[in-house]
Amino acid sequence: MEFKDYYKTLGVARTATPDEIKKAYRKLARQHHPDVSKAADATDRMVELNEANAVLSDPEKRVAYDTLGSEAQGGGDFRPPPNWDAGFEFSDAGADNVLHSDFFEQLFGRAAGRAAQGPGRGREPLSRRGSDHHAKIELDILDAYAGAERTIALRSARMDDEGRVVNETRNLQVSIPKGVYEGQHIRLAGRGSPGSGGAPAGDLLLEVLFKADARWRTEGRDVYQRVPVSPWEASLGATAVVQTPSGETEVSLPAGWRAGRKLRLKGRGIPGSAPGDLYLELEIALPPADSDDARAAYAAMAKAFPAFEPRQRSGA
Repeated sequence: MEFKDYYKTLGVARTATPDEIKKAYRKLARQHHPDVSKAADATDRMVELNEANAVLSDPEKRVAYDTLGSEAQGGGDFRPPPNWDAGFEFSDAGADNVLHSDFFEQLFGRAAGRAAQGPGRGREPLSRRGSDHHAKIELDILDAYAGAERTIALRSARMDDEGRVVNETRNLQVSIPKGVYEGQHIRLAGRGSPGSGGAPAGDLLLEVLFKADARWRTEGRDVYQRVPVSPWEASLGATAVVQTPSGETEVSLPAGWRAGRKLRLKGRGIPGSAPGDLYLELEIALPPADSDDARAAYAAMAKAFPAFEPRQRSGA
């Protein structure tokens, strides 16, 4: 996917003011609008201009876009870092259902793909519910097992009275419910934009992400954990104590290990009305040959298995 330089599209500097962005967009839109331009690519060019303007004229999206940094520019294959927008707060106000590029959808698809909540044609209503806000938050997998109280910081932006972009951060105390899973939304009622004419405020929807953890990964409510085992445990079987997300547990390791084998602990995944399972992925760990006795043991193994050829078994 190609990185899109929205500043270059509108022909403005990265330090351009909102007024400069508006003027540049209007000038280019008058020039490239399909009703005016006879160029074959007029429609595509107008789509590019609209997309660039949608990002750079929105303080929230512009600040988030700028965090990707100048090193991401220059074309070529681009993918935003995983969870790059965690902690950014976006509002539904001004969202639309217009088709955008893959680049735009990768960055803002969640917040920008919804229909605007504003009124239709005609007079502004005297009373209107405030728009909802959306943000991604990163939690520890262990938070899903017991629940937690967390203070989260959300970044957003607004225009000040002089039309300048002002970065803002607000800290919220959030109760993380037991059994939350990745992709779930935690709704904080009334923490979105204020309503008008006495109407209630919108809500804040927090999309849950789990921090990368070398010990565990999740798929829905199922949890996967890598468990190193010794060669003799893998071959002969054993009873081992394993530290799982829900605490220590004793596990019977069957004899005859094979690559890709998993042990399923039913109901030991993320809690819920239908709890997930915990899958232990067994991996052989080799002891180091760092002493005379250890080297002698490996030499004895080599003599005990003269016909064993690992590369033949793996196809290497």
